[in-house]
Amino acid sequence: MISEIPRVRFAPSPTGYLHVGGLRTALYNYLFAKKNNGTFILRVEDTDRTRLVEGAVENLITTLKWAGLDFDEGPNKGGDYGPYIQSERLAIYKKFTEELVQQKKAYYCFCSSERLKELRDEQQKTGLQSKYDKHCLQLNETEISHKLKNNEPYVIRLNVQPNEIIHIEDIIRGEVTFNSNVIDDQILLKSDGYPTYHLANVVDDHLMKITHVIRGEEWLSSTPKHILLYQYFGWEIPKFAHLPLLLNPDKSKLSKRQGDVAVEDYRAKGYTKEALVNFVAMLGWSAGDDREFYYLDELCNSFSLERVNKSGAVFNIEKLQAMNFAHLQHKTDAELLQLLKDEISVSPFANHSLSNEKLLLIIRAMKERINFVKEIILNAGYFFEPPKTYDQDAIKKRWTLESSKVLSKFVEVLQSIENPNKEDFEMALHKVAEENGVKNAVIIHPLRLAVSGVSGGPGLYDILFILGKEETIKRINAALEKITI
Repeated sequence: MISEIPRVRFAPSPTGYLHVGGLRTALYNYLFAKKNNGTFILRVEDTDRTRLVEGAVENLITTLKWAGLDFDEGPNKGGDYGPYIQSERLAIYKKFTEELVQQKKAYYCFCSSERLKELRDEQQKTGLQSKYDKHCLQLNETEISHKLKNNEPYVIRLNVQPNEIIHIEDIIRGEVTFNSNVIDDQILLKSDGYPTYHLANVVDDHLMKITHVIRGEEWLSSTPKHILLYQYFGWEIPKFAHLPLLLNPDKSKLSKRQGDVAVEDYRAKGYTKEALVNFVAMLGWSAGDDREFYYLDELCNSFSLERVNKSGAVFNIEKLQAMNFAHLQHKTDAELLQLLKDEISVSPFANHSLSNEKLLLIIRAMKERINFVKEIILNAGYFFEPPKTYDQDAIKKRWTLESSKVLSKFVEVLQSIENPNKEDFEMALHKVAEENGVKNAVIIHPLRLAVSGVSGGPGLYDILFILGKEETIKRINAALEKITI
């Protein structure tokens, strides 16, 4: 009997990267396990040898750990039901396939690829469903034995019986039924000795005592084949929950043609793991209220499969950006400091040494102006080095002979102030404006341009205080020399 304590698995193929849809599947399995004191398993389904990508398993594990989804059993971690990589379980699949053959629930198929193509072409011409015609089921034992002795290539197929109604009780979709007449005699064991997804999936789920199969909607049409396998083996069937598709804004299936789909892409762009996990969790699920901001432990406490929607979920990049902004605002200065240091280490400013104190001042000045930590570097590089160029539109609009003169006066006033704080910079500017009979804006705009090279950004006095008196004076003098009108 299947245990009441959940055992769930995330079972990806190592094809190069983790799709955001895969992350959601992993996340929902993880949340369901943690909510119910169960076990979350990682199983690598690498039986399709044509699609393997070197290093993909390691990348998969690294990405899951980055997202905070630590598995309880799996590759390099162990457990009582390993190995957890399917290519290391071939003898197990062969044994169970032979059992089905002996019981006439599966059979050898020696048909050539040419015959199978002719069969498909003929069925398409006559408007029939493409299905194997059970040709090799008619072979007797002597014929089979002869072909095997001659080492003729073969596959092993499931022997699907006609006119059976297959019922699936899906936690998300309710009851779904299929007629066995539309189910092909699916290949279980390929000619290379590797199992297909269908066989390996069922055998492993049974042997690993999986209680709930939580996976994408695209596998729903394969589920009747799996149900038949459970029935043929005489095994108890786990509970199923098929998750809704992820959609582009135009309601087409989420694909790389319309944007990034890999978790690694979003990580490289600077999205925090908290924001990405929070966003992905809301793609098809809600707690039934208006709340959208969650940390992972809060999701564990709130999650239930019963509140997962049937309909597809739209992947809205603007919403993800807004969520990233919200999560950044909730981070401590210490967390943001480490994130900024990580970004600096791979930026053109890697060799520019600023103290933690200065970096924290930069973070506080920029925090509410960014969706990503890396935008501090991209949009405010002037904190790390003097501007090499100046915004030409701002020069035309803000730089005048009068502003040049008052900037020189501002330098004179600054030179007389010891260790100015933010308020000292502001008072100095007001003093120069008043003494020269100009509005503050006559100094503020060209001053910002002189020290940063641009016309926008955080508060001017924050910038001046972070740069400090000497650097501010140096930059004003450089601008006075370089900018001509």
